[in-house]
Amino acid sequence: MKKYNVAVVGASGAVGEELFRILEEQNFPVGNLLPLASARSAGEMIVFKNQEYKIEELTETVFENRGIDIAFFSAGGSISEKYAKYAVESGAVVIDNTSHFRMIDSVPLVVPEVNPKDIELWEDSGIIANPNCSTIQMVHALKPLHDLYGIKRVDVSTYQATSGAGKKGMEELVQQMQDFFAFKLDETEVKAFPHRIALNVIPQIDKPLENGYTKEEMKMVNETAKIMHTDFAVSATCVRVPVLRSHSESITITFGSDVVVDVQKAREVLANFENVKVIDDLENSQYPMPTTATDTDFTYVGRVRRDNFAPNILHLWVVADQVRVGAATNAVRIAQKWIKLEN
Repeated sequence: MKKYNVAVVGASGAVGEELFRILEEQNFPVGNLLPLASARSAGEMIVFKNQEYKIEELTETVFENRGIDIAFFSAGGSISEKYAKYAVESGAVVIDNTSHFRMIDSVPLVVPEVNPKDIELWEDSGIIANPNCSTIQMVHALKPLHDLYGIKRVDVSTYQATSGAGKKGMEELVQQMQDFFAFKLDETEVKAFPHRIALNVIPQIDKPLENGYTKEEMKMVNETAKIMHTDFAVSATCVRVPVLRSHSESITITFGSDVVVDVQKAREVLANFENVKVIDDLENSQYPMPTTATDTDFTYVGRVRRDNFAPNILHLWVVADQVRVGAATNAVRIAQKWIKLEN
């Protein structure tokens, strides 16, 4: 099998670390590996397939003459904005996990199970964008149901884990819980989130916008339309919860007024969709939870039920590990599809 030289920008971060794990688990055909990060992390070592690699500093010239085929970027939008072009100029395809390129027309925004053909558009910019983590798991559930009935509107409330804010978010939750048990919660430090996250729920993720929504919420609205090539209405409320890992979503889907939802049929098309698993046995307390999804590569769906008052409305609950499914795993799946396309 042909091997590909791979660079990982943000090698010391949570998503970067997960990328290395998934590349190894998937036996991805890695030739040379180039881990990159800021000057602060340069010199640190990472282990990939029992071999140590030294993290190099990300610079404007680091991609030159390195023969990189695929460059994963997971170090923040400003880093991608500045440095992705240098990877492209060196001949690499950039798979970017930040929000910077997602809504640029010339850059495909891809969830491989949903819109794999969009990968073919990569040559316009040399970049393929990875969507927002909450969007990815939602469209995994929406796509088969849209194909079945035709969606008219989606209303979603998210319950997002602290790891969505990176290592600092998880560390802050752990520290605050330690402070709680030490009776020092009133003195605890609040930095990663607008308020204390331990024993709390914060109905704000990202910056507020003029329309009353947050930037995170509008990402879900706009990205869903681009990925699914649809114009159905989406409204989102994004909430941070004191969970370390894996996002949950409560989704209400409205179909055409002439649709009478068959719940069993809905479960079947979801269960048959790539990388989706249905766990839905309320009587025996079986449904997806963050503990179900963490460290897995599936999107889990449960609590599937028809609305009591409108037969064209379906409610469901969706959970996925947003560090993997919502970031690193989706990026690797994009790379795998890209390789097939190139061959």
